[in-house]
Amino acid sequence: MAGWVEVSFDCLPLRSVGRMDVPIDASPRYRQRCLDIKSALQSHGSHNSYYLYNASVIYHLTNDADVGMIQFGFEGTVLTDSSDRLTHSTDLQITLVRETCDWLTEPTVRWFEESVNRSVRVEFDRYIAAGDLEKTQQRLDDITAQSDEADGFLGMHL
Repeated sequence: MAGWVEVSFDCLPLRSVGRMDVPIDASPRYRQRCLDIKSALQSHGSHNSYYLYNASVIYHLTNDADVGMIQFGFEGTVLTDSSDRLTHSTDLQITLVRETCDWLTEPTVRWFEESVNRSVRVEFDRYIAAGDLEKTQQRLDDITAQSDEADGFLGMHL
């Protein structure tokens, strides 16, 4: 086993979304993903927000791979602080995918759903730390410089 908690996800920085329309020939699943991303943009904006998808968290409660595993799937938005270096909050849709715990109860599932949020925050901070923070800092410096040059106004990119 790789560790106590396995977290995996694909990440779409919402600032990279250029179009909001859904392709006419999109599959139902892709259409729903486009609508979910559009909703995330409307709810959270594009600044310091990331959409996570194809995502899961697996908890191992015993040292036997066939006993005591709980897997959740999730999708949703992670928001970072103003420096884009730490996770600020999450807005995730979480579902129980599978489990090998014959002792699992509904209140325990709810408790683990909150643990998914916390696990994703920790892992997303690790994801940020593993990235190129200099590029992030340069992007923030560029935005600040553009804002200063325009007396604080950046048009639609406030």
